[in-house]
Amino acid sequence: MNTSEFLSLLKQHQEKSLLFEYANDKYVGANYHITEVKNITIDTVDCGSGTNYWKETVVQLWESPKEKGKKEFMSVYKALSILSKVDNIKPMVKDAEVKFEYSNADFHTAQLFVDDYNLDGKSLIMKLSVEKTDCKAKATCGVADKTGEVPEEVAACCDPDTGCC
Repeated sequence: MNTSEFLSLLKQHQEKSLLFEYANDKYVGANYHITEVKNITIDTVDCGSGTNYWKETVVQLWESPKEKGKKEFMSVYKALSILSKVDNIKPMVKDAEVKFEYSNADFHTAQLFVDDYNLDGKSLIMKLSVEKTDCKAKATCGVADKTGEVPEEVAACCDPDTGCC
């Protein structure tokens, strides 16, 4: 989901509570705060010497220990007002993917992407998922496809002496 789609979804459901499901049936606590919004630029070189460039919006969620017993979740309206304020100070790239940075005592710090969302009578639930690492240079470096076969011409170019991978 990109930043524009996320903000549009929030605008449509301002009367609801905003919940984040970071794993199956595990939710960020009602004591969460939006503590930072990052405009991230990723500029990389992969193991096949290919270059990649993209932008992301990363929203950091933090659970306040002082509000541990809190039962009422942040409203979509409040989250939207925080994000609008941020956007006025440092404009977000609207076509950038939105991710959520989160951790707790039982879950390592991770940047989670929006896998889906659900609506119920009173809540907008953002369903988050961990993105697995992957090789962007599979074809160049001869990483086997699902059949396990590496094409001959790729295998030949990926000799250890070629510098690939």
